[in-house]
Amino acid sequence: MNDIRRTILWVIFGFSMVMLWDQWQVYNGNKATFFPSASPTATAKASGTAASGTAAVPGVAGSNAVPPVPGAAGVAPAALVPGAAPAAAAAAPRERIQVKTDVINVTLDAEGGTLVKSEFVKHADMTDKNKRFVLMDESKDRFYVAQSGLIGGAYPTHKTPMKVSGDLELRDGQDELVVKFESPDMGGVKLVKTYTFKRGSYAMAVRHDVVNTGTVPVSPQLYLQLVRDGNKPPGESSFYSTFTGPAVFTETGKYQKVDFSDIEKNKAEFEKSSTNGYVAMVQHYFASAWLLGNGITRENFVRKVDNNLYAVGMITPVSEIAPGASRTIEAKLFDGPQEEKILEALSPGLELVKDYGWLTILAKPLYWLLDKLHGFLGNWGWSIVALVVLLKIAFYWLNAKAYASMAKMKAIGPRITEMRERLKDNPQQMQQEMMRIYREEKVNPMGGCFPIVVQIPVFIALYWVLLSSVEMRNAPWILWIHDLSAPDPFYILPLVMTLTTMLQTALNPAPPDPMQAKMMWLMPLVFSVMFFFFPAGLVLYWLTNNILSIIQQWIINTRMGVPPQFNLPKFK
Repeated sequence: MNDIRRTILWVIFGFSMVMLWDQWQVYNGNKATFFPSASPTATAKASGTAASGTAAVPGVAGSNAVPPVPGAAGVAPAALVPGAAPAAAAAAPRERIQVKTDVINVTLDAEGGTLVKSEFVKHADMTDKNKRFVLMDESKDRFYVAQSGLIGGAYPTHKTPMKVSGDLELRDGQDELVVKFESPDMGGVKLVKTYTFKRGSYAMAVRHDVVNTGTVPVSPQLYLQLVRDGNKPPGESSFYSTFTGPAVFTETGKYQKVDFSDIEKNKAEFEKSSTNGYVAMVQHYFASAWLLGNGITRENFVRKVDNNLYAVGMITPVSEIAPGASRTIEAKLFDGPQEEKILEALSPGLELVKDYGWLTILAKPLYWLLDKLHGFLGNWGWSIVALVVLLKIAFYWLNAKAYASMAKMKAIGPRITEMRERLKDNPQQMQQEMMRIYREEKVNPMGGCFPIVVQIPVFIALYWVLLSSVEMRNAPWILWIHDLSAPDPFYILPLVMTLTTMLQTALNPAPPDPMQAKMMWLMPLVFSVMFFFFPAGLVLYWLTNNILSIIQQWIINTRMGVPPQFNLPKFK
């Protein structure tokens, strides 16, 4: 029974690793390997090169409902966009302006009022701490922009040159600044795009005023899209990875991630139309999203627009506009870090871009508690330590039962070993004798399993909290740990964690079976090697848990009269 109990514990350990791997795959935007979830009830197949809802868009030649990205390889921009300026005008230098606030600096292109670069004042670059982190960018190495415009005729698009006016820098005592882009009259329609930036906010209000300057009614449609390349963000770990790509949220379909590879294979699934929600581009720690108010009908699309460029967006109809009249559509463009409280305040479900996977119900309260501890302690590293301490206190009695069961098993270990050796040629009698010893000593060989099973989801949830929280990024702890989101530069934490893992293994009773005894040592050692590549915050959490477990196990063994004994491996 002792062997059976250890086998079950290893099965539980292996199952927890399987769940971690499975959710790691899902977090990266891949299909779940072992536990695939059901598809959303309302889904649509991405068409690879055409946006969903194409047939409903009047006046656009070919299959591209939304104007493709500017400067697409091998094709003149004027040929791609309905109503674009002549090729000579398109070749003219484009005016770009930089808008500066207290938290974000953005570059806006006068061609269409497109946001082509965003730089965060309070977040450093991962590879060069002296530089600010850049999310959106249009350069030779990266392409990630936010565009909007009109379709349904030869109307202004993100390719239309516009006049720029307004303030460019948020000054002391100023709470907001406004930048306006005004298109020329095209097809009897003028588009005025107004960005409003507010102090302390990563969300920009983007108002689209559509003016009918012609003599007949018009019914254009407004598109809002995010376009980026399919590459992983610079500095992303090659050992562990997080999801990068488009996402669509609706109240009925909930949060739907779309992997770039699914777009390539025409297998992307998402809710095609809704009257609520948002579209987003997500990567580790940061995201961008277009938001429309609830009740506004929109068609969601995800598509490939070039060799390595992908778009996610919305198309919403503008009500019929009489000659001389205008219509206004208010939207918001979020472009910033995945700070949970900020996201929750902006729009329902936006906090889901910080993806905890299937353990969100446990992860959210854990993050809430971690945030409260940080508000009290002022250091994220010590907050992690304090959170693990609180979890160990919460699970104290469960752990006590597990360790007490292990202590009893350790106490009767010599009797079991002697009996197994004596009756090794009579397996049936061996089992009967073993059951008699368990009854006499009142030992339940399965007593340590349930407490461990109960705690596994909690610690997996905490793993995702620490991996996903942008607050860990560039957050120092003590001495040499200057960034809890990066691996320990000197590998001190993972080395100490490995030693504590081996010590914890040595304190456990050795299995009678030599092969199991070897596995008891090799499995934790192999598992510990992964932590040399994990962020320091994750290693700190696991190390703290190991130390507290060793202390608790030592105390319980001593109280039960079972002196702590180190069972060293025998590999000969």
